[in-house]
Amino acid sequence: MGTPASAVRLRTPRRPRPPHSVNRPRRSLTLTLLTGLVLVYTLIPLVWLFINATKTQGSLFDSFGLWFSGDFALWDNIGKTLSYNDGAFVRWLLNTLLYVVAGAGGATLLAVLGGYALAKFTFPGKRGVFAVIIGAVAVPGTALAIPTFLMFSQMGLTNTPWAVIIPSLISPFGLYLMWVFASEAIPTELLEAARIDGSSEIGTFFRVSLPLLAPGIVTVLLFTMVATWNNYFLPLIMIKDPDWYPLTVGLNSWKDQAATAGGEAIFNLVITGSLLTIIPLVIAFLLLQRYWQSGLSAGSVKE
Repeated sequence: MGTPASAVRLRTPRRPRPPHSVNRPRRSLTLTLLTGLVLVYTLIPLVWLFINATKTQGSLFDSFGLWFSGDFALWDNIGKTLSYNDGAFVRWLLNTLLYVVAGAGGATLLAVLGGYALAKFTFPGKRGVFAVIIGAVAVPGTALAIPTFLMFSQMGLTNTPWAVIIPSLISPFGLYLMWVFASEAIPTELLEAARIDGSSEIGTFFRVSLPLLAPGIVTVLLFTMVATWNNYFLPLIMIKDPDWYPLTVGLNSWKDQAATAGGEAIFNLVITGSLLTIIPLVIAFLLLQRYWQSGLSAGSVKE
């Protein structure tokens, strides 16, 4: 006796789910929540900085830190920050740009040249150089600040821009990063083909290697630029003349003047100056983000 047709269920085989990939990532609620917490943790200081930059000196301590109060005084605070003390903030900004262009730019150039040479040339003592670089990466910069100050004091370079620029030229981490990046980004066969075609080493570097190193160069430049822009301890011990202060030391001197006898409290200008200070870094990261991401991931997958 056959079964009724209505009782027969036609079962079609399930189609296998396509594997997860970059275009079809795995969804994770836990990871999403953790990412949201990190995002909030990162944005809260920036939101606090912006909100309090819109307040006057009087309303800073009479209102909740994460909400607006009173008149919107952002533009007035910016004008006062740029003009206070005969335009000291503008002078400190130019000093910081000088230190970044000369220090971070020079550090990036040396890291590119050194990393390329270490990656693509063989010479005696290469293993020793590698050990020295790894050791230098592990040493914090603050541990070298006092010896550096004593050395520059003996040479008479303290209280000059060179006391900040010259130490900024050394970036062990940038050198190591370019070494690793150049090893993976530039095929040795490509260099040998250029040499067979009669290209000189300098010509090969500029015409063949340098375009391939662009993501790594941008990555090292961002790291050294941020380190130089936010450098505080080294300029603090090296520079005594306020005319050569960077933004970090200059804004701290504005903050400390409220504790001196007869000093004026200008915390609203300090907060506004801090907001203005981070804007160039944010713009740089937004403009160079794609190069930075590709530079960090280069060499992570081998064929």
